[in-house]
Amino acid sequence: MTRLPKIALEEAYEHPDKVARVLADPEVLADVADRGGVTPEFYRPVMAKLPEFGEARLGSMAAAGVEHSVLSLTAPGIQSILDPVAATTEARRQNDFLAEQVAKRPDRYSGFAAVALQDPAGAAAELRRAVGELGFRGVLVNGYTNVGDSAHGSYLDEEQYHPFWEAVAELDVPLYLHPRPGLETYAGHPEMKGATWGFGTETASHVVRLLLGGHFDRFPATQLIVGHLGEGLPALLWRTQHRFEDNPFGRRLRKTIPEYVADNIWVTTSGTFSDHALTNAILTVGADHILFSVDYPYSENAEAADWIERTPISELDRRKIAHGNASALLGIDLDVDLG
Repeated sequence: MTRLPKIALEEAYEHPDKVARVLADPEVLADVADRGGVTPEFYRPVMAKLPEFGEARLGSMAAAGVEHSVLSLTAPGIQSILDPVAATTEARRQNDFLAEQVAKRPDRYSGFAAVALQDPAGAAAELRRAVGELGFRGVLVNGYTNVGDSAHGSYLDEEQYHPFWEAVAELDVPLYLHPRPGLETYAGHPEMKGATWGFGTETASHVVRLLLGGHFDRFPATQLIVGHLGEGLPALLWRTQHRFEDNPFGRRLRKTIPEYVADNIWVTTSGTFSDHALTNAILTVGADHILFSVDYPYSENAEAADWIERTPISELDRRKIAHGNASALLGIDLDVDLG
């Protein structure tokens, strides 16, 4: 069976040291799983796959036609480390480790940098190193950043992050905004914390903060990638724009929200293999700004591949989404025909 070639952008890894520590202690595993809104039974086999870059991952990719995966540190990653110095040290360690893995198979792997936004200037410096020296394709941020305590978080629209965004713009690389559970408590409903519900609402709110906070007026060239077919945003764009026009609270933007989305936002199919959601994303975001992704190992390569190869869209859009758009955005050349 000949597979449609694919580039996948939201593909997770974790350092083997951390995986070993978590899997060795059932209480630690249960705590980590609970904070992610999943059960230990779900998370144990997933976590076992995170530090593996060899035969199992590559074989799964090959069987699904995933020619190239852009790897990134799984959530919450650096964003949950409370001490800025420790966060900076860990970001550098993770980036060096990922670069070592990518160097073994640069034909199959690329990397998104991890950064310690607990120190915005330091994060800018580390991003410059990761892109300039390690050859990473961009940066992935796991939602809000904790500083000092785990009950409060800071968001990317805040002024303190302008130096970091200046580096993103200077390097001309995209930022992938990945979910983590929201700060609010889902009392009595642990099943709502993670991908079932909380990931999407938290990340969508983060994106809207950037949109309404004037981020894309300050940094008009920056490109933001959002997973899971837009975290529900495509369905809400009209209402958000309509009500913002009536209730701007003194905010003035140069464009409408749909115009910013068209110019600056990309969405991936990670973990959301729904014909209806894809159709809505095509109608609102446009096929030119949709990127194939799997969310491996939280989702399976074969499931994602089977879906994108069969979902009822035009063949031109299918090829764009599968690999063409990612190739253009990230500079990954698969040497395949888009026509």
